[in-house]
Amino acid sequence: MMTTETKEILTAASAVLANNSVPELRGLRVDEESNELQLHGRVRSFYHKQLAQEAILPLAGNLQVVNHLHVHG
Repeated sequence: MMTTETKEILTAASAVLANNSVPELRGLRVDEESNELQLHGRVRSFYHKQLAQEAILPLAGNLQVVNHLHVHG
């Protein structure tokens, strides 16, 4: 069962991406599984992949950030 703190982290991470100044990051999905904050979706560059990860990293708390984003050109 997900804790209240984990739910808050998940909500905050999703909001940071949804309101990001980079439009490509707004449609990405953030999930929590096994104490991991997981990024899912597709981006056009490794730069955007890194931007998404860095955007949620400060919010992760005690969760490990795992970047499952796929880069397509």
